[in-house]
Amino acid sequence: MTALLFVIVTACWGFTWYAIKLQIGPIPVEISIFYRFALAAAVLCGFLLLTRKWRPVPWQAHPWIVLLGCGLFGINFILMYSATGYIASGIVAVIFTTSTIFNALGNWAFYGNRPGLRFVIGAAFGLAGIVCLFANQIYALSHNADAITGMLFALGGTAVFSCGNMVSVKLNRMGIPNRDAVARGMVYGTILLFIFAMLRGQTPVMPTEPLYIGGLLYLAIPGSVVAFIAYLALVNRVGAGRAAYVTVLFPVVALTVSTFLEGYVWTPIGATGLAMVLLGNITIFARLPKFIGMRNKTLAAE
Repeated sequence: MTALLFVIVTACWGFTWYAIKLQIGPIPVEISIFYRFALAAAVLCGFLLLTRKWRPVPWQAHPWIVLLGCGLFGINFILMYSATGYIASGIVAVIFTTSTIFNALGNWAFYGNRPGLRFVIGAAFGLAGIVCLFANQIYALSHNADAITGMLFALGGTAVFSCGNMVSVKLNRMGIPNRDAVARGMVYGTILLFIFAMLRGQTPVMPTEPLYIGGLLYLAIPGSVVAFIAYLALVNRVGAGRAAYVTVLFPVVALTVSTFLEGYVWTPIGATGLAMVLLGNITIFARLPKFIGMRNKTLAAE
């Protein structure tokens, strides 16, 4: 089951970054994200009601679910969508791999799970890799600050996402099932996005472009409903830190898509940077296959 969850999240999120790119255009970012999670919340809540799997949640859990909605389905996506307006979507996906670092630090700060030397070495590789990926943009900073702006948006979104991960661990310890937390979190996140858009003077505009609508459907159902339930289930099975290992794989998918569809140009130093980011994550989670593969003893016992 852990292996299956791992594959589902990697496949779903690997293509979302380009779909996000398709949402950047005449429709304001806040409205696009509102459409995404309004549709996702309607699909998930409707499914739970139709299948009679909707369960009541104690009121003391709702403040935490509000935080979950803000972290996973609101603020982080405002920042991530904004980042794709400045830099290639594949690069945003690579920056998102720093969630492994943020999650490890969050586990240390909130749950007392102190990272070891392996984490420090892996984090150093990862940060050095990001510097290599943005070497050209940093070099040209005096002429164009878009790369740094995009980096800051992406890093901020990743940090908020990791905070949402910490909240999901808290809710799991309170005995709240993933599907109930995600469904209500999406509703709260959608309300937040709507209020934020109204405060910025944005008004909902109905999209008509086929590419936009196709991207919206993908982002709402596979990219949100399926992926987030699978990801949070993974968090609860192997921990927030190890679950973030999924970010080792989907940036490769995202950068491949970005190469063919966005014209991202590879350079030797850029390829080296990607390799360092991946190596850093592998260094941190080198023992993950124990959670993915079926152990011989387990098979024998069954």
